[in-house]
Amino acid sequence: MSLFVDIPTDPIAAFADWLQEAAKSEPNDPNAMALATVGADGMPNARMVLLKGHDARGFVFYTNLESQKGNELDQNAKAALVFHWKSLHRQVRVQGPISPVADHEADAYYQSRGRESRIGAWASQQSRPLADRAALEAAYAEMDKEYPGEDIPRPPHWSGRRITPLRIEFWQDGDHRLHDRLVFKRLNAEADWQVERLYP
Repeated sequence: MSLFVDIPTDPIAAFADWLQEAAKSEPNDPNAMALATVGADGMPNARMVLLKGHDARGFVFYTNLESQKGNELDQNAKAALVFHWKSLHRQVRVQGPISPVADHEADAYYQSRGRESRIGAWASQQSRPLADRAALEAAYAEMDKEYPGEDIPRPPHWSGRRITPLRIEFWQDGDHRLHDRLVFKRLNAEADWQVERLYP
């Protein structure tokens, strides 16, 4: 059976439908995605992050900008994402350029986080060597003392990045490995989407 009876013209809307379905069936973090970057040495690197926003402009996540992924994205502002929803036997792959989110977007999301997570963003020197766990806990305690209430400013090294999709592929598991693959491509963010099916 075909994945889409009527092939959608908007892959962002199709993704939103899939994510909504995943939210009902995935036990943890349906918004989890593998983020792949490439460093200055040309080596690819991947890790799991959480999708924190998606619309016609793209897919947003937040991070310490001085982390390994932050540095890699500064050096090569392109990335790929993979969403895998095991309960639905589905996968979505995304590729495109990276850009910063607006300060007001980052501020709004930062303030929506729990107090402990906001303190943690100040305390962690993400991706850098750590002598021991006690050093991290001491840094957390120090920042907790510095910001005793709820008024905790967003660290200058912490913000969001948006992937503007130029390629989105939908994959649905099929019987006898006859999977269904539908790929949307465009040359740039202003161009119309082109869609085609791929052999599994």
